[in-house]
Amino acid sequence: MATSRMAHHIIGPFARFSRWSSNAMGHPQAFGSAVFVVLAWGLTGPIFAFSDTWQLAINTGTTIVTFLMVFLIQNTQNRDNAAAQLKLDELIRSTKGAHNALLDLEELTQEDLEQFRTLYEKLAERARRDILSGLKDTGTPEVASR
Repeated sequence: MATSRMAHHIIGPFARFSRWSSNAMGHPQAFGSAVFVVLAWGLTGPIFAFSDTWQLAINTGTTIVTFLMVFLIQNTQNRDNAAAQLKLDELIRSTKGAHNALLDLEELTQEDLEQFRTLYEKLAERARRDILSGLKDTGTPEVASR
């Protein structure tokens, strides 16, 4: 597909590194390596007489790794969230009877989101009343305007 080829060429060095490193850090071998490092550090305790420097080595290393991983995890979450949002937008766009006004809800203010939530809560309440009355709750009833 031309779009995916185009997107592949646009991805910058950080995005490529982020994707590669998040895949690498999520691999079982990465966990195994981390366990090995901690065990090796623990076993060297008697050699270094459990000194402050020995403790500082693991504390510094884990702090640096944690600090850097926060940014990689956030980048991965942002990318995954954007992809999921686009997929949802496409489902809304391509579904007959769907409300296209919902396409960019994530861009609205909290107040606007609450107004939409109120509309949909009323719709759900009406559907539950219909069920209790023996009616079906399927279909695409109109959402009342604000």
